[in-house]
Amino acid sequence: MTVTSAGAVPTEAYDVVVVGAGVVGCAVARELARFPALRVALVDAAADVGEGTSKGNTAILHTGFDAVPGSLEARLVRDGQRRLAAYAAETGIPVEPLGALLVAWDEEQLAALPALAAKAARNGHHETGIIGADELRAREPHLGPGALGALDVPGESVVCPWTTTLAYATQAVLAGADLHLNCRVEDVSAGVPHHRLATGRGTLSTRFLVNAAGLHADTLDRHMGHDDFTVTPRRGQLIVFDRLARGLVRHILLPVPTALGKGVLVSPTVYGNVLLGPTAEDLDVDARTATGSTEAGLAFLREQGRRVLPDLLDEEVTAVYAGLRAATGQDDYRITSHPGERYVTVGGIRSTGLTASMAIAAHVAELLGEAGLETGPPRELPPPALPRLGEASERPYENARLIAGNPVYGEIVCHCERVTRGEIRDALAGPVPPASPDGLRRRTRARAGRCQGFFCGPAVRALFDEAKGAAG
Repeated sequence: MTVTSAGAVPTEAYDVVVVGAGVVGCAVARELARFPALRVALVDAAADVGEGTSKGNTAILHTGFDAVPGSLEARLVRDGQRRLAAYAAETGIPVEPLGALLVAWDEEQLAALPALAAKAARNGHHETGIIGADELRAREPHLGPGALGALDVPGESVVCPWTTTLAYATQAVLAGADLHLNCRVEDVSAGVPHHRLATGRGTLSTRFLVNAAGLHADTLDRHMGHDDFTVTPRRGQLIVFDRLARGLVRHILLPVPTALGKGVLVSPTVYGNVLLGPTAEDLDVDARTATGSTEAGLAFLREQGRRVLPDLLDEEVTAVYAGLRAATGQDDYRITSHPGERYVTVGGIRSTGLTASMAIAAHVAELLGEAGLETGPPRELPPPALPRLGEASERPYENARLIAGNPVYGEIVCHCERVTRGEIRDALAGPVPPASPDGLRRRTRARAGRCQGFFCGPAVRALFDEAKGAAG
């Protein structure tokens, strides 16, 4: 088990190096780690897994009902949804199958619902149905005035994106994959039998290369001599409302999509909050770190939210954030195999990437096999011990038997999110420990609540510093 964040990288060649430790890259590393004959490395420029696109999304486990029928994305989202739902049940990743309602606010949108139902059927999702205004009002009594009906989409769920990424990375590491963080790939020299990756920590050698670099996938692609697509960052700003707003909404509320996109949703989260967003702002091609929120963006979201769920705007806002999606101007994923170069590009993975991640990983493993990677027989992976972040399941502070066995699970450190000293201790000692208090927040929810760390911040920081000091 090897996780490094400083010092020289190993000089011994790998069979496969996966660049990019977002949810897709971690899923690919986990899939390859099933084969003990392979020597695998996962590398990322950031200090933690899931530090890029994967930490700032809408946390929806899609059914794929609205994908472009026949596309690679449609196939992988449908397959990925089944895989991730089963994996979540097996490992404890928080998921709540709330279902979605696509709400029609005018006659034109109402008339579009049958075509959306037909599209869902072409994507293999036959459970949708159109409901009228009265039933819609009964199911969502706090909906704003004027809604004419909705398309009911059972199976749409909310999921924890942080735990998903951590679960993949943890299983990969426990199975023997190397995880090298703070390891930016600056150049690539393609060669035989090994590609050589120049990083900020030395040179990595590998027979096969997987490019899952997200917002930087096009840059790495060009290092390999390909110019197939350009990533244009698409910013999505979101508002998180306090858990007191949770009673206002029962489903994932979606607008009827237009040519401009899927629009702004209102959705519960697995943590008990309510989410409003995202915007969809195409940024300059070089703005690949522009994750700031703007006054205009937040005003737009409030305007949209006021129509959908007016009472929501009277509730307290816990946080705002923004994520960047790796848009390419194409309607489909840009997953391409270059067998002669022993190289697979996994580009253009947009907001559905979380749902599709396990199917993408299986697809990439198949492409590597077709390119000549001999994997040998697979094995069962060791189960990851994951934090229990979901409000729908029992949290550690509620578990009397757990507390009786170890009182640290009864010591609340973050009172807003009811995070215990035991959970923080476990996260800091985990196989893939956090590199910062923000990483610790994604593993425990500490500092993610109403006070945003105003009260618990010093205590959390002290525990973090103590653990890092002991580790150093």
